[in-house]
Amino acid sequence: MSATVENGKEAVYRLHLFAPNATVAKSRFWYFVSQFKKLKRANGEILSCKQIHEKNAATVKNFGIWIRYDSRSLTHNLYKEFRDVTLAGAVTQMYQDMAARYRARFRSVQILKTAQVASKDCKRDSVKTLHNRKIAFPLCHKVQRAPIRKHRVSFKASKPQTW
Repeated sequence: MSATVENGKEAVYRLHLFAPNATVAKSRFWYFVSQFKKLKRANGEILSCKQIHEKNAATVKNFGIWIRYDSRSLTHNLYKEFRDVTLAGAVTQMYQDMAARYRARFRSVQILKTAQVASKDCKRDSVKTLHNRKIAFPLCHKVQRAPIRKHRVSFKASKPQTW
């Protein structure tokens, strides 16, 4: 995503980032590149910033996400598994789960690695329970409602005739 001058040679660095929009993605790119290389925004240029779409977004897949996050006192490493049709959807679930369980903000979570995980390699019980092909979710309390009649109204305002 960025071309830079390093020792008289141009080097191109490419990162896969998860961000809600292009502005946040560019900001996160400079944040991570400045951590890995001695590089800042004034000495580089972003060549392209584009969204990568999933090839097969019709089937449900298992995703494993390795993350590092900063809590109020320490830095922690975690591995989490999620089921979704896209990797972006699984990452969204991960950010919401981190906010709910650990009160971790978006800025304090760093995604180290993502991978699609086979069903036999899944570790978490919450994901394994959904691997049963005969699983069913019954509707427990379905309420029958009367049909709505739009045209049969007792009192209806009408425009006065002026001719």
